[in-house]
Amino acid sequence: MARRCAIAAIAIGLVLSGCAAAPVTLSGPLKPWSAVPAVAVDPVTAYSTARLAHLTLEQKIASLLMIHVPGTDASAIRGAIDATGVSGVIFMGDNVPGSAAGLAAMTSVLSADPGLPVLTSIDQEGGIVRRLPGDSAASASQLRSQDPAAAEEAFRSRSALVASAGVAINFGIVADVTGDHHSFIYPRVMGVDAASAAPRVAAAVEGEKGTVFSTLKHFPGHGSVEGDSHVSVPTTGMGIDEWRSTQEPPFQAGIDAGAEFVMMGHLRYSSVDTMPATLSPVWNKILRDDLGFTGVIVTDDMTMLEHSGEAQFADQAQNATWAIAAGDTLLLYVGPVDVGGVVSTVAAAVRDGSIPESTIDDAALRLIELRRGMSSETGPYIHCGDDCRSFSS
Repeated sequence: MARRCAIAAIAIGLVLSGCAAAPVTLSGPLKPWSAVPAVAVDPVTAYSTARLAHLTLEQKIASLLMIHVPGTDASAIRGAIDATGVSGVIFMGDNVPGSAAGLAAMTSVLSADPGLPVLTSIDQEGGIVRRLPGDSAASASQLRSQDPAAAEEAFRSRSALVASAGVAINFGIVADVTGDHHSFIYPRVMGVDAASAAPRVAAAVEGEKGTVFSTLKHFPGHGSVEGDSHVSVPTTGMGIDEWRSTQEPPFQAGIDAGAEFVMMGHLRYSSVDTMPATLSPVWNKILRDDLGFTGVIVTDDMTMLEHSGEAQFADQAQNATWAIAAGDTLLLYVGPVDVGGVVSTVAAAVRDGSIPESTIDDAALRLIELRRGMSSETGPYIHCGDDCRSFSS
């Protein structure tokens, strides 16, 4: 009773009759109540958070996959996306019907929901790695002897070609470094050392900016290892200090320039982690915490691990579980993938506590936000459940 009376006294500036509290002296005139200012909510974040909340665990896991569907039948590609719930597809040479315009006709019909477009990607490095015809821009081997401005112009032209095909992501900027002419990656690098590669990588990202999403590959650096990760897990004993001075700078330069994707390589730096970088929590942490990368971490083709010759990587679903647990956002499959098998195995790992569900949620939300940002729609997410469908019918 005394507390209520004291509050009342403060509110009206006098002691009410029957209250024991002493009079309260106000330091100034009472001011009218003002409304609490509204906090602006980013519509993409609000939509994405709401959409994530209505996904099952299995749907969230499926959304962490990007697959390849052979051929140029757009309805077949669309059917595979709809049936599996994957976030996107990668286009290889067999998907390109002779021209960028032909591919654009295919990509235009792949998204069932215009509010959440399908992620589409392609390897368009230029030179010996290109899927779209008509790419006459300078290749990496040519750019090595030219000013960084040439790299910016080359990738500005290249990204325009990719975008004209209706493709959102270019897996096209090689940030690897090597001066070894015998390395399979040598024709694809823009510098034989970190000092020469870094400014060209950054310029390439600048050239693609605002046209397509840029990707740096193959982290933590293919140029420092012998062998080809398509058929093995190339291994080096290079230590972290040497890596920082010889391999890291081009990746850091590309991240600082604004690259939205970094592709993890199936590369083993044995003194840092015995697992390939694709499956390594250590390399994911270095990429996030030390290099400050906040975008999408995508794997190199996961089926390459199965063909590496190392028995421990023969199980496709187990590899996926390791990759997601390590912190990869998006798992890429160029070769055949049993989406259902991968999803069920990863879901079992979540349910037994091997993978926190928050890990799945963080990756799924990152991808939903990316896809929502590609849409021209801006409204809130409305979940159309049974009641909604009944009403609308």
